[in-house]
Amino acid sequence: MSQQQHPNDVSIDDIPVDVANTQSEEVDPAEVPEEIESITRGLAGEHPPTNPLVVLKAARWWYIHGKGGSDPAFRWAIEWARHLATDTPSDVERFDDFLEYLVTVGFADETHDLR
Repeated sequence: MSQQQHPNDVSIDDIPVDVANTQSEEVDPAEVPEEIESITRGLAGEHPPTNPLVVLKAARWWYIHGKGGSDPAFRWAIEWARHLATDTPSDVERFDDFLEYLVTVGFADETHDLR
């Protein structure tokens, strides 16, 4: 390993995982890494990412720092990755939950601002 990692700041790629802040249920938008915010906003936009590995990177971050497997951003990212991999329709209700969650987290004031 070329970098020294501290027990409370671990990463397996460029995006750090704050161990002390895992599955806290409260996500501060200021603490979302720029790359994850960009991917997340893309997932809410008109032209979402088409690379499942990029989508899964965001899913992983939301799983770790959000509400785990019940986190709406995680669930939508997994749903979108499934859609990309299988070319089957995605679940519109999950998308709506995802947009509402992003408003709750503070990414936008209204869901239509994300589109």
